Amino acid sequence: MNNKIRAMQLVCYNEPLRLNLIDKPKPTGSQLLLKIHTVGMNFGDTLLIKGTYQEKPSLPFTIGMEICGTIEAIGRDISNFSIGDRVATYSGFGGLSEYGCFEADQCVLVPNSMSSEDAAAFLVAYGTSHIALERRARLLAGETLLVLGASGGVGLTAVELGKLMGAKVIACARGQQKLDVCKKMGADYLIDSDTDNIRDIVKSLGGADVVYDPVGGEQFESALRACKPEARILPLGFASGNVPQIPANIILVKNIEIIGFYWGGYAKFNPKVLIDSFNKLFEWHSSGKLKPHISNILPLEKANEALDLLRDRKATGKVIVKVQ
Repeated sequence: MNNKIRAMQLVCYNEPLRLNLIDKPKPTGSQLLLKIHTVGMNFGDTLLIKGTYQEKPSLPFTIGMEICGTIEAIGRDISNFSIGDRVATYSGFGGLSEYGCFEADQCVLVPNSMSSEDAAAFLVAYGTSHIALERRARLLAGETLLVLGASGGVGLTAVELGKLMGAKVIACARGQQKLDVCKKMGADYLIDSDTDNIRDIVKSLGGADVVYDPVGGEQFESALRACKPEARILPLGFASGNVPQIPANIILVKNIEIIGFYWGGYAKFNPKVLIDSFNKLFEWHSSGKLKPHISNILPLEKANEALDLLRDRKATGKVIVKVQ
């Protein structure tokens, strides 16, 4: 039993995760074995369970993309980490387990000033927004940023980072309670997606230079029509369930850029982009410029409840599973 560990695994698509006993893994030459402390849950985890995510691991597999843990063993080819170091990593899956092996070139040291809960809340949400806004959209100080789905895990970080980068931030979310959280994170203007006309309000504020959109559907269409000339639109996901069809005539007439962005793709074709981003974000956290908003922390055996919070849109900010 000493070589057996607990893990929340997907055995069949569209079914709840099962708490299984699995073999404790051993690292390859390029990997670190982590004793996992915390896991940040993401909307992408719910898509993995449905079998509709960009990646499709072989069943059964362990859910959990965003991980913080302590190094227990090191692959023979690694020299830049030590046993006992606390690191964070984005792995795509494998997090909801007491131990896991992860590629060292996708791991980053966690500052002593950062809790394991904050570290697990940090990578995907802040990393997505940072690279999206700085590298892809080239957001400038003084520009207007419209954030759709602004109360969600990535949306709130876009509000916070947009403000930190000097933009005027318009946050769009559902209901006053969620909008209040957006205001607390720095939003200058608020739009209730349940009752307000997104297009009219954004246009009355002068239009959007950059649109950050993890929602899609009708909100994408409204935002597109509220864009300034030479605006940049970032489709990051389709939480509405509706992938919008982009009218080429509008982007032509207004010289609008539609910028594709899949944050997880960098882990395969350019992981240095992620590591450089993590290090910069950790510096901002250490200096007090960033603070993750965590709405729920649940134990490993309640991971299905954590996922329900995301599916039902009951969480504001991040949902964390505490493993050990």
